[in-house]
Amino acid sequence: MALEFPTGPRMTLGLALRSEAIRLSRSPIAAAHLACGLAGGLACGAYFATSRWDPLMGSDAFAQFLGALMPLMSGVVCGLATDEERAAGDLFNLTAAPSRGRAVAAKWLALCLMGVVALALAFGLFAAAMAAAGRLPLGIAPLALATALALLGSLPLYALGLAVALRAGRNAAIALGAAGTLVAFFSVGGLAHGLMTGELTGALPGPLSLLPPAWPARLGSLGIEAFIDPGVALLPLVWTALAAAALAAASTAALVAWFGRFEGGRSDA
Repeated sequence: MALEFPTGPRMTLGLALRSEAIRLSRSPIAAAHLACGLAGGLACGAYFATSRWDPLMGSDAFAQFLGALMPLMSGVVCGLATDEERAAGDLFNLTAAPSRGRAVAAKWLALCLMGVVALALAFGLFAAAMAAAGRLPLGIAPLALATALALLGSLPLYALGLAVALRAGRNAAIALGAAGTLVAFFSVGGLAHGLMTGELTGALPGPLSLLPPAWPARLGSLGIEAFIDPGVALLPLVWTALAAAALAAASTAALVAWFGRFEGGRSDA
């Protein structure tokens, strides 16, 4: 007669993500995302709705600004989330899970979802302010596309930020994110360069535009510029989006495979 051994519930990505959502909903990280989305959308929306700048170029500049902040935001939230895991039990929730790969994938996905909430809130409030002032000539479609593309460009950065935070500590992840934000701003010629010159700077080729930290700003900008001048912006949008999607898949797979052999790391560095 065969012996039967009781088994516990199988850990699925859905269950792991639900656990992450419950934990993060009680974390100040969630409130920080909401605050950033509210502040960015309201402040920039109020400014561009009442200024004399071309509303199309103003929307482009706003998309670049939000996208350029994503490397820093991803570094900060990955660092803080990892610190919370260490404080709660020295990463026990991740390293002692039945499937380490699913546990870290759920952490990455939960952080990305909070990022898209912040982006959607900021773009949504900006769109509402511009529409109320009658300064949204192309409707909300460009801003909706910019939101999706900025998130796509951010996905590899969350995977990298989480790996760096786990291995080298919170400060290393934040420093890497800050460097990425500088790269992003310079990749489009500096803050508001296109706004002042009238150039579609998201579509301009350059060595910095090939680097992943620049992709959230470039893709967010190209989401707007594709509606302003499709002939100029559409091809760079497609190639950059494909590169970002490929890197997101590769970096997430690498994170899951690496964390399966993870043996610790520094809490701060």
